[in-house]
Amino acid sequence: MRKDFLTFGAPLIEEEEIKEVTATLRSGWLSTGSKVHRFEDMFKEYIGARFAMALNSCTAGLHLSMIAAGIGIEDEVITTPMTFCATANAIIHTGARPIFVDIDFDSMNISPIEVRKYIKSVYDVDKKTGKPVNKNTRKRLKAIVPVHFAGRPCDMDKILEIAKEYNLYVIEDAAHCVEGVYKRRKIGNIGDLTCFSFYATKNIVTGEGGMVTTNNKDFAEKIKIYGLHGMTKGAWHRYSDQGYIKYNVVYPGFKYNMMDMQASLGIHQLTRVDKYLKRREEIWNRYDAAFRDLSIATPSPIGNDIVHARHLYTILIDEDKAGISRDEFQKRLYKLKIGTGMHFISLHLHPFYQRAFGYKKGDFPNAEYISDRTLSLPLSAKLTDSDVDDVIEAVRQLANQK
Repeated sequence: MRKDFLTFGAPLIEEEEIKEVTATLRSGWLSTGSKVHRFEDMFKEYIGARFAMALNSCTAGLHLSMIAAGIGIEDEVITTPMTFCATANAIIHTGARPIFVDIDFDSMNISPIEVRKYIKSVYDVDKKTGKPVNKNTRKRLKAIVPVHFAGRPCDMDKILEIAKEYNLYVIEDAAHCVEGVYKRRKIGNIGDLTCFSFYATKNIVTGEGGMVTTNNKDFAEKIKIYGLHGMTKGAWHRYSDQGYIKYNVVYPGFKYNMMDMQASLGIHQLTRVDKYLKRREEIWNRYDAAFRDLSIATPSPIGNDIVHARHLYTILIDEDKAGISRDEFQKRLYKLKIGTGMHFISLHLHPFYQRAFGYKKGDFPNAEYISDRTLSLPLSAKLTDSDVDDVIEAVRQLANQK
């Protein structure tokens, strides 16, 4: 057994980041400044989008994307229940209602078939706007928020087809999918707006942080202004060596800006994004080979038409097949000093969403099945070969062979 505990999702921070943070501290400029702008420029070039706006979280990005798209209290937004609560909460904070539909079992992503089925059964199409109107609530369906779960891109062609047919926005939650590519199109350059996360466990790390990409200039300007109190000029522009510049408040904005402290990490992390992905692919392939003969389910095969960002390696533990429950499996791995994650407890099973929107157990069978059985294993560029050996040994020790 390991001597030290293997932390789940520990990031790889290298010397360049440490030096950059130190230089930022010594510069006297800690908040939003030149390094944030440099990170934005690097990121939009990497994605291939016209605009990239750095924020203090992906959650902030989702919230501002909804606001920029004009989503509010008269609206509804379709998304997946198999996601972190931030996806739904960003919708709620605009005053809109989150509408969950079930996932595709193999990909664990939102099912376009279920999206179309739900729209056809619940909405009428307004002849003037072309937008669906809920037959019961009379609220307008305004957008679809696909979540690229674990780093696997959603079926964007089918989602975009539905969005075009019903005049809906597509706001992508790409918190797991910085490196993702769908049919030669980079995630972040497909939908109307795309939101990325640089949280401490993500593929690119700034501690806390996020980015929104878009090709829509109006959306980009709104997000930039709403993200810093609704002001026309940020502090860097007001207090730089060019002299004080007056500003105007044009929106009731939020304090969502990224700091140079965070960007100091991001500008170096981004240069190694492909190197880190290659390392996670190596670990992924070792897991696949090591668990092939076990009574646990491993991630479904990856198609040739996508690049999977390999953010989470999720196994499914069915007690009837494995002889052990997911929760007990996790506890025993912990005792063997292997950290794990649980991605995710489906949102319709949480008390708030049941109480607020009437969701209940049994509403989304695929999401529920996976939610009850999923477990995420360590998958980080920081892992050594010895760390991976320890994970494999522990999992094999606990799981029955087929």
